[in-house]
Amino acid sequence: MTVTKIKSVLVATAVAGALTGALAGCGDPAAAPPAAAAQPAAAAQPGDAAQPADAEQGAAQAAGAPAVVPASLKFTGQTLDGKSFDAATMAGKPTILWFWAPWCATCASEAMSIADLRDQYADRLNILGIAGMGNNKDMHEFVSDLEVGAVPHLDDEPGKLWKKFGITEQSTYVILDKAGKVVVKSYLDDLQLTTKVKSLVA
Repeated sequence: MTVTKIKSVLVATAVAGALTGALAGCGDPAAAPPAAAAQPAAAAQPGDAAQPADAEQGAAQAAGAPAVVPASLKFTGQTLDGKSFDAATMAGKPTILWFWAPWCATCASEAMSIADLRDQYADRLNILGIAGMGNNKDMHEFVSDLEVGAVPHLDDEPGKLWKKFGITEQSTYVILDKAGKVVVKSYLDDLQLTTKVKSLVA
């Protein structure tokens, strides 16, 4: 082989090597190294994680919020034992205001129904006796003799609450729905009273 031919072979070999190196350096896209892994999402901030809990807490607070006190229950009085009583504590449930007098035979005949309704619906119904037209001693005897002591009673001997509700005779029921709207203001017999209560607590 002549020197000229040897040089030609060497040059060709060098060029081929250079091309091979260049191709290796550029690389085939399919052979490219894998792209960097996606960065993990930023960790949730404490405030973000608390949002659902805050919403639930707000809903719970709304559910447990005190009931709006209607005008019909914005009054106070004294129990037969002289303790203060605020009718606002009865807001949110149907309520029976039972206006009675200690010498009233009709009122006495209603006592058993009142006691039964209290026992049956104590968690869904308020009952408040408002005694008038008599003295405190006789009111105590009425409650004791007729066994209606589980129901709270107010001593309204001066007639302040009777006047507020326009009561002119005993026995009269003033019945409020759970929103405090007056739905009955009259005498009711036992069956009428029980039927009305069942419709309100249903």
